Amino acid sequence: MWDILPLLSVLGFLPFASAVPNGIVIARATTSSSASVSAPPVRSHPSSEPHTPFSGTPSVTGALTASSIGSGISNGSVSPAATTYPSDGKLHNAEPAPYVPAGGVGTNGSIPVYNAKSDYDYESLALALYQEWVEVDLFQDGLKRFSAKDFQAAGLNAADRELIAFMAEQAVGHATLISNILGAEAPQQCAYNYPYTNVNEFLDFCQKVTRFGEAGVYGFLAHLDSREAANLLTLSVATDARQQMIFRQFQGLFPMPEWFEVGIPQSWAWTLLAPYISSCPSNQTRLVWQNFPALRILNQPSIAAAGNSSSNSTGLNNTISAGTNVVKSSNGSSSSGNSTGATVTSDIGALSFPGRQVALQWESAGKEVGPNNSYVTSTQAKSAKYVVWVSQLNVTYTPLRVINSTGNGNGTSGGRGYTIQPNLETYQGDSAINGTLFIAITDSNPVLTPFNLSLINPHVVAGPAIYQAG
Repeated sequence: MWDILPLLSVLGFLPFASAVPNGIVIARATTSSSASVSAPPVRSHPSSEPHTPFSGTPSVTGALTASSIGSGISNGSVSPAATTYPSDGKLHNAEPAPYVPAGGVGTNGSIPVYNAKSDYDYESLALALYQEWVEVDLFQDGLKRFSAKDFQAAGLNAADRELIAFMAEQAVGHATLISNILGAEAPQQCAYNYPYTNVNEFLDFCQKVTRFGEAGVYGFLAHLDSREAANLLTLSVATDARQQMIFRQFQGLFPMPEWFEVGIPQSWAWTLLAPYISSCPSNQTRLVWQNFPALRILNQPSIAAAGNSSSNSTGLNNTISAGTNVVKSSNGSSSSGNSTGATVTSDIGALSFPGRQVALQWESAGKEVGPNNSYVTSTQAKSAKYVVWVSQLNVTYTPLRVINSTGNGNGTSGGRGYTIQPNLETYQGDSAINGTLFIAITDSNPVLTPFNLSLINPHVVAGPAIYQAG
């Protein structure tokens, strides 16, 4: 059986909130004739909370801040050492052991310690935990709010509902994992408020929540100082990705029309998530990430309009909320699912198309959002000029035509305008604008790639918004 050293919690061998400092984990295995191992408990969470907006007065406002804040992060240069490895297929250093090449991180035989190793680690993992708590509640809420008959009208049967319930259990496991990494101050489950009114809107909302939850982790995973924590988080986000695909199938969408999944900065994920959190415990751990002004897509592509080649095939004001931009639906009318719920469209073409005019509306900065209305939307950007399309490996800009703008015309102003969906491929044969992707309004068009995308944040006027391209 397992011979466990005292500092063990992350992998689940001790309950959360036991006398374990900062979630540190060290474990070793020994041989035993016994095959029985007692399973650890999952993190406790409320079974029923009200789903209403916050109506009180926030006692604290704004993101968590340090005692000193720098002026910003600028683009650097390529380190000379970054291009010295010859990549010729040969070994250039002695092997530390038979069949083991030189290099790698955490490959020197040291014992893994699964904890946060920097403020960046803690704040990123805390954001991921906020996300998992939402998913626990969200999946359960849809099953409680709508009847079996409601789900059947949307093409889902009892087995499909059981799968959604199982996904809630998965989210409990993910929340337990991250809680144990963070330790006793890990964020707790909160009360939430969702925009959907029927099963189809619920499925669309779940599909988009799981997309930005997955993309938010991809955005910071490679940057974590704790490679051990990154390893465990990779194992959980792989399940989140499958959840997102399942919800696409429940909607009658092809599960994965793109070749690569997309990653987004933490502040983008927090901007999308926070509006649906009504209230949290008074001692809840706060986050450092920015909340940008909300961006609404006024003519979100919809599966109900799929196959119509007209640029006007989707009517204006067809979404029920900004950010996620869930499409309004009459229950049972917009899903193409059947009684199995696992419907896949035979055509993997897009719901939208290059040259499509996309109508946009964005809020001014200064709105109170998130837990207890205690966070405030803000922007460091100047005037709105571009729309950035973040999809797969691409960061692409299109000009923004501003129709009207409120306020003084700088980055803090709200407004309304449109842009044109671009025509580009990631590689030949792979339309870059496909699947469930992200757009935002910016004041400029800096050259960025997936690994340094967070440098776009000072240029974001509003957004992100989820664009349902295909």
